[in-house]
Amino acid sequence: MRRQLLPVALAALFAVPSQLSAQRPLLLVPQPREARAEREITLTRGIEVAVPSDSEDAFAARDLRDALRDAGVPIASGTGSARVVLLRSSSAAGRNLLANKHLAFDQPMRDEGYVIIPDGTMITVVAATASGVFYGAQTVKQLVVGTGRTATLTMASVRDWPAMAHRGLHDDLSRGPVPTLDYMKRQLRTFAAYKINTYSPYFEHTLAYRSTPLSAPPGGGITREEIAELVSYARRYHIDVVPEQEAFGHLHHVLKYELYAQLAETPRGHVLAPGQPGSMSIIKQWFAEIDSLFPSKYVHIGADETFELGRGQTAERVKRDSIGPVYLGFLSDIVKSIRKPGKKYLFWGDIAGNHPDLVKTLPKEMVAVPWDYGPGASYDKMITPFTQAGFETWVAPGVSNWNRVYPNYNTAFINIRNFVRDGQRLGATGVLNTSWDDDGEALFNQTWAGVLFGAAAGWQAGESSIENFQKSFGRAFYRDTTGRVDAAERLLMAAHASLQRARLGEGSDALFWRDPFSADGLISSEQIRPLSHDVRVAAESALVYVGQLRAAGPVVNSDALAALELGARRFDLIGMKFQFADDVRRSYSNAADTSRRDTNRELSDISGINGRLQDLRDGYTLTKELYEAAWRRENRPYWLGNVTVKFDLAAQLWQSRADKFAQARSEYSRTRKLPPGESIGFPPAPVVPPLVP
Repeated sequence: MRRQLLPVALAALFAVPSQLSAQRPLLLVPQPREARAEREITLTRGIEVAVPSDSEDAFAARDLRDALRDAGVPIASGTGSARVVLLRSSSAAGRNLLANKHLAFDQPMRDEGYVIIPDGTMITVVAATASGVFYGAQTVKQLVVGTGRTATLTMASVRDWPAMAHRGLHDDLSRGPVPTLDYMKRQLRTFAAYKINTYSPYFEHTLAYRSTPLSAPPGGGITREEIAELVSYARRYHIDVVPEQEAFGHLHHVLKYELYAQLAETPRGHVLAPGQPGSMSIIKQWFAEIDSLFPSKYVHIGADETFELGRGQTAERVKRDSIGPVYLGFLSDIVKSIRKPGKKYLFWGDIAGNHPDLVKTLPKEMVAVPWDYGPGASYDKMITPFTQAGFETWVAPGVSNWNRVYPNYNTAFINIRNFVRDGQRLGATGVLNTSWDDDGEALFNQTWAGVLFGAAAGWQAGESSIENFQKSFGRAFYRDTTGRVDAAERLLMAAHASLQRARLGEGSDALFWRDPFSADGLISSEQIRPLSHDVRVAAESALVYVGQLRAAGPVVNSDALAALELGARRFDLIGMKFQFADDVRRSYSNAADTSRRDTNRELSDISGINGRLQDLRDGYTLTKELYEAAWRRENRPYWLGNVTVKFDLAAQLWQSRADKFAQARSEYSRTRKLPPGESIGFPPAPVVPPLVP
């Protein structure tokens, strides 16, 4: 009878928005399925969070209380302005409340769904499971806005459950930055706050195996003890840790060692040779240790981008049998050799998807993970080879952070939205949003907007709204009600877009390091010249918003805000570098013109106090300081020197030019002649309209 009353009860509870919700809709990440704001309570006397007797629900209550306290919300030890209660639907109090409100749980809600019921000054979360209670408490976190005695709680009716069972974040721990254990715990807490329930650390060579200890770099290997602590910590936050150990390709940092050289498809390459008995032996050793460390029923074996296959030891076999059977045969052999009862094995779908007829031959305990990171309109072609073959499938979009001074959310948001939408429609059970560190410079703290949008897309049904997310992100993550962070993020998207219009791709790390006086740099100068102003104005306007937000008071997730600021400064330096290089070339050309009378002014503009060469040197030394500080907030010292050396070389380049220029200027003071600009590294002046004062 209660289930028959459910649609009528929900219509009464959620159908008619109040004046409050019409004026200011709930800006939550993820957006609940059904939500209606009723009124606000000012927490003059603080907020009380009742701690249940159940240990898991008590943890959820303490997590809620501690998060609010850390955000500056007063916590009441007795009677506060409002009270939060967490209940199981199976408890007497939970059953009575649901009956009084004519509510019940549909089957899709049972595992992780919840309802939030406001009544007077009390707001109650009711769920059937510990996960549901926890996720309801995470929503309550976002219903509290502001700090101190002026903080408010929005009393809202919510009914919510996820669209996808597995909502994951896959993090590259092998190509540069390796986070500290403390930072990984912070990641887990934050993932859970936005209802991510799967964390997949990516290993090529940075998991410290006892059986093969050679490849893990000193200071850059994650130990067994750290893994045990991480898995235990994740369990409290309802997160399943699903490790990926590359088992086919992406293994150069193993195969570069002479002890493993015979296992490589090509000498010191990236791909294990399927025909080598030792290949399967090392795989079995790795995954035996993984099984002892990670209790998850899922494990990821990688197997993407095996481009060298058939170019070395297996050349004759591939020539005889073709690439598909060799690749898929070895993939099957891997799973058959390491399979354990109840385990499922994820694999990247990029190679197998090219052979849909052979996909059906793979072991059925495998889980396909098709990936694509472009802003495609449709991803059906990546997904259907696996869903039509009856395989469980997770889709893998990306946050577009790799090789960039800041993630390109113009690409990432469309990629995540459309890939997850298509995955849901075609029956995918999970999303594994990805963060990669290809050139070793990426900072995870810059990726939170992409991470949270992936969390929202996996929880929300159908196509998630980018526009709504952009209105909600700053409020949900930074507790910023002014819109400044959201504006800053959009401005950095605009900076990327300007560089794309300049045919420079986007704000890449390569462009940041490019010497504007090099052959490539001169080409880039021509491309960026019409838009460098736009790039700089966007970046500097973002910096203004960041400064205003800091000035307004303490900032939640201040480390991420500092990483955003760093991204803006690197964008600004890209534009500045090409502008100032043009200034230097123009001024030197003018100074060499004997008909002009302002030679000394032109020369002083190039170098000296406030000289352009010094400005560019200063730009790299400053960003180095900011980058190193941002790195150390997340990562171990391992690999940092490989990035800071680039800052040092860039600063030295501009300093060396300043030194050469000083010699040229000294020569001018003696002879009244300047040497050719090319002799001190200044190409001829660009042909551009004169600057307007």
